[in-house]
Amino acid sequence: MTISRRYPIGAEVQPGGGVHFRVWAPKRKQVKIVIENGSITELSAEADGYFAGSVGDAITGARYRFRLDGDDNLYPDPTSRFQPEGPHGPSQIVDPSQFRWTDADWKGSAIEGAVITEIHLGTFTPEGTWAAAAEKLGDLKDIGINVVEFMPIADFPGKFGWGYDGVNMFAPCRLYGTPDDLRRFIDRAHALGIGVILDVVYNHVGPDGNYLSQFSDHYISKRYDNEWGDALNFDGDRAGPVREFFACNADYWIHEFHFDGLRLDATQQIFDDSDDHILAAITRRVREAARGRRTIVLAENELQQAEQARPVSRGGMGMDGLWNDDFHHSAVVALTGRREAYYSDHRGTPQEFISALKYGYLFQGQFYHWQGKRRGTPAFDLPPAHFVNFIENHDQVANSGRGDRLTRRTSPGRYRAMTALLLLAPSTPMLFQGQEFASSRPFHYFADHHPDLAKLVAVGRTRFMRQFPSLASPTGVWQPAPHDPATFAQCQLQWAERDSHSWAVELHRDLLRLRREDPTFSRQRLRSLDGAILGTSAFLLRYFSEQGLDRLLLVNFGPDLHQLSTPEPLFSPPAGQRWKLLWSSEHPNYGGYGTPELETEENWIIPGDAAFVMAPRPAAASEPESPRRRTGRKEDEDSYL
Repeated sequence: MTISRRYPIGAEVQPGGGVHFRVWAPKRKQVKIVIENGSITELSAEADGYFAGSVGDAITGARYRFRLDGDDNLYPDPTSRFQPEGPHGPSQIVDPSQFRWTDADWKGSAIEGAVITEIHLGTFTPEGTWAAAAEKLGDLKDIGINVVEFMPIADFPGKFGWGYDGVNMFAPCRLYGTPDDLRRFIDRAHALGIGVILDVVYNHVGPDGNYLSQFSDHYISKRYDNEWGDALNFDGDRAGPVREFFACNADYWIHEFHFDGLRLDATQQIFDDSDDHILAAITRRVREAARGRRTIVLAENELQQAEQARPVSRGGMGMDGLWNDDFHHSAVVALTGRREAYYSDHRGTPQEFISALKYGYLFQGQFYHWQGKRRGTPAFDLPPAHFVNFIENHDQVANSGRGDRLTRRTSPGRYRAMTALLLLAPSTPMLFQGQEFASSRPFHYFADHHPDLAKLVAVGRTRFMRQFPSLASPTGVWQPAPHDPATFAQCQLQWAERDSHSWAVELHRDLLRLRREDPTFSRQRLRSLDGAILGTSAFLLRYFSEQGLDRLLLVNFGPDLHQLSTPEPLFSPPAGQRWKLLWSSEHPNYGGYGTPELETEENWIIPGDAAFVMAPRPAAASEPESPRRRTGRKEDEDSYL
């Protein structure tokens, strides 16, 4: 029998019939495949701890498990493609070739021009399924979103969870539908011009339902301390098959499901001292699996290691982008005024926003007081698109205590102004589910574990939140129990708000159209913008264009600002032109109160808690002269005050 395999591990249906199984189990001397209501077949031992063999009567849809060394217990496949009964149940044989894709013309997604939304599938719709989520893709496209980023979907125990404790790395979570339901979602997204990327967790494996140790003790490394348990072994004894396992996983999501890339969770907890770092190897594998389609590989990296987004030829790991916590922290301080815990090094000042949009990270090697050490590495060479900016994500909304969205924590005008800054910046913007229609639904931490583990998780969550003095005080916010089904239910989006909050929909739609269609805002060129501080809470950004299509973005997070004189060259319009208002966050359609003339012959007036886009227009043949002229006499000087 000729064996045809794409991956070195897992169950693969053979063209001529039957299924070929291969598993890495160096801890065992005997491995058998037990097909439910069927045969029991012993696999042949191969080199380096692998076992393999074919089962002629195994078919697609059949359920199976492994028997190890004659143990009465049966174990799921570490590379199971589906766990219909959850992590503790049997694995199911899946034939990916049976799905008929219609996206042959899809070219993939690139970081340049991407507008991302982060989604937790279980709370994105009341149904929490791939089929229900597919019905909302048209609404995302209407807003201007072109990339969906899903929180982890690797199967985990319980009825709900964030997904970061996944244990079946190759099995799409059964709570959301079948593997083909996921394929149908992605196929539909591609038909609408929307890319789909997946958040994957390669820094640890969840504690409940994790059977890897039954097959090998070498998945785990004791050389490193990990925030969430045991570190994975990417550079120690017998690390080769472990590296292969995770590289295959990256390939699998791209090849078998047509995902357009990955977001790698907490890469600072992925340890590897190899010459070929596992992050570079995974990124390379993603590109290869896409077979010419464009892909996006992002990293969440608390240490702000810019080299992860540099090309391999320049000593980097070849990724496309990095989540930018610095922008988020400055934004939250500016919006709420709160500087507790990990916000304490940020002040939300105009200079922070100017620097974040020019250079990406604010901390690129300076001392970081909150951690008592230096943070970050130089990132001046990275293009703006390589920084993913956001004002909300799953972690940060949940860490607010009440799980409140920022619309409940700041003024409407200031929120609209910050949204303009986020969506018109040259960096890559990311929204959190429902943000585009100002969802009022909270987002809490939730996880459905067995009682003993649930207690430990709840205690750990409470301990984590104590870093915020206000939440730890006797009058602090009560934290909902992560394992309570009501906690999960509260987080489900109410899509009727898309109609009742039409101001937010119009705000995001108009800004993203401006970002997409305006020849200046659509460019994400390095060093294409500069900025100037106008006041304690106000600043301007000048977007430069070789075609004379410069733009000004005026942002004021404080009270009205009257600039009687503007000794700032970034204010100067292109030769022979004057500035005109192109867009205002104070438009009544967004719930604003209208916009006065910003530039007069006497001064600039920049209303508070607002943002404005100015574009050049040809100057009139003869501009009217200001009714007041400086003569140098004191009474004339006083008339300006």
